[in-house]
Amino acid sequence: MTGDPSNQGGGPSRRRLLASSAAASGAVWLLPGLVRPGSAYAAAPLPPGFPAGIDVYQRAYENWAGEIHTDRLWTCAPRSPQEVLDVVNWAYGAGWTVRAQGHRHGWAPLTVADGTPAAARVVLLDTTVHLTAVSLERQAADGSAGVRGQAGASLETLLAFAGAGGYGVVSAPAPGDLSVGGALAIGAHGTAAPAVGERPSPGHGYGSLSNLVTELTVVVWDDDAGRYVLRSVNRAEPDCAALLTHLGRSLVTEAVLRTGTDDNLRCQSFLDIPATELFAAPGAPVGTRTLAGFVDRTGRVEAIWFAFTGNPWLKVWSVAPNRPFTARAVDEPYNYPFSDSLPEPVARLAGDLVSGAWASAPLFGQVQYLLAKVALTGDITDVLLSGTPVRDVLTGDVLTHLLAGGLRSDLWGASRNLLQYVRPTTLRETANGYAVLTRRADLQWVVSQFADFYRTLLAQYAARGEYPVNGQVEIRVTGLEDPSVCGVPDARPPLLSALRPRPDRPDIDTAVWIDILSLPTTPALHRFYRDIEQFLLTLDGDRATVRVEWSKGWAYSDTAAWSDPDVLTRAIPASQRAGGGPGWDEAIATLDRLDPHHVLSSPFLDALLR
Repeated sequence: MTGDPSNQGGGPSRRRLLASSAAASGAVWLLPGLVRPGSAYAAAPLPPGFPAGIDVYQRAYENWAGEIHTDRLWTCAPRSPQEVLDVVNWAYGAGWTVRAQGHRHGWAPLTVADGTPAAARVVLLDTTVHLTAVSLERQAADGSAGVRGQAGASLETLLAFAGAGGYGVVSAPAPGDLSVGGALAIGAHGTAAPAVGERPSPGHGYGSLSNLVTELTVVVWDDDAGRYVLRSVNRAEPDCAALLTHLGRSLVTEAVLRTGTDDNLRCQSFLDIPATELFAAPGAPVGTRTLAGFVDRTGRVEAIWFAFTGNPWLKVWSVAPNRPFTARAVDEPYNYPFSDSLPEPVARLAGDLVSGAWASAPLFGQVQYLLAKVALTGDITDVLLSGTPVRDVLTGDVLTHLLAGGLRSDLWGASRNLLQYVRPTTLRETANGYAVLTRRADLQWVVSQFADFYRTLLAQYAARGEYPVNGQVEIRVTGLEDPSVCGVPDARPPLLSALRPRPDRPDIDTAVWIDILSLPTTPALHRFYRDIEQFLLTLDGDRATVRVEWSKGWAYSDTAAWSDPDVLTRAIPASQRAGGGPGWDEAIATLDRLDPHHVLSSPFLDALLR
């Protein structure tokens, strides 16, 4: 990656990256080139006194959707936890900061902020090069097992290793290219709540991955030694509750997660349920196929609602020890190739959007829905009955290609093969993100309130000639954090998790996750996101507590994310403090005590966590 000087600058622009991602079917995301110390292209000399023998270079940081892009920053790839310590202690003495970096599959500026200059006294520590080991920690008589993973190991690697031993998790994020350290830092989650009458087996739970942790190895300050050291923190220790979801305010080198006996899953896709039925208000006479009803039956659902379309793509997972007769068996993850790599005409339409044809958003939404319907069910009727714009995109060649891949509306296999389905080649979109904590009985009320507001707001913008959304709404449902799931006596829930229960409301037991995706340069997008955020924050406080999803977009002004001071300094802390008990303030105090010199912090985190 070092040979071409044209690739050594700050990297391609966000618009060009998006266009290349959209316009080339199956294109791999472009990474800015790295520059070695002493190169003619180096922006600055090697930081004085940097530990010898550690691979170090300059490289621009680019996040998932290209919204955060920096100058070339000093980046290193330590080969061991000891080398991590060497870098952190050097940074302490030199007056620099250290930021852990995984696969950069995130949206929020928790690692570095957009526009961070090369002159910034910060070193990125890339864990994904060498700190990637996984191992079986212990097997228990109850059928559960601990899996140890270093911070740079991907979730794909971790779950594949666990699966090979007969272990798995109830739910996991859809992308496999998340590092263990990054996933735990933000409380990564999948979609799963208990079905009516369901009792999880040992090692399984319905909250975040952070809640499965039994032990962490973390970098902390040692007063007696006068330096940073590695410390093993058991889940029962009070400090662990703050470290489980630390938002990047600490540095974990490895973690042990409790897993349970793996369950085979069946995943069925439905595309014939109108949004007016799936998201209907409780008691509305529109049919029985409601989101809450599916959660009651199987516990595991995801609704993907493409912009300006009437029927969502609903995925429903269920535990199925044996393959149902109609289901297609799969032995690998990523079983929706039509979304991993858009057909060229569809990718070209996305490229047109990026190039300024924003009014094509309704067409793009319709095309995405029909693309999924054909690939999943083989039904091309709606395409044949569509007008010229749709058929110009979904041509006969495209339909033939989709049908040749085989139908995928009913899949069965080991859990990870059904839970992980987003590759790095999928279209890079931005996303806002919120968890609405509520009673299970109010789940349908939450989704109906949101769907009505979203549909109305989208129509109001379109009436003004504005099309801020060209992606999809994604709705998932999970349980809250139950620390008993980890199997460690006296464990507490992650203090900064969006899924931490309210101590005063034991009846609140469910979270509805709401994300809206769109191409990041879309005009009026931030204003639209702000309208959505303000609506969610004012939902009935007796029926809903709204917390931000740390990895996504939040705190919107009319022009930018993570920039509304009222949300940053009032609404977010208030949502975390709701119900009293330990949480926000204890977590901040603990993280400050473990890193009193803020070597493992950033200006954004210092402003947020205060």
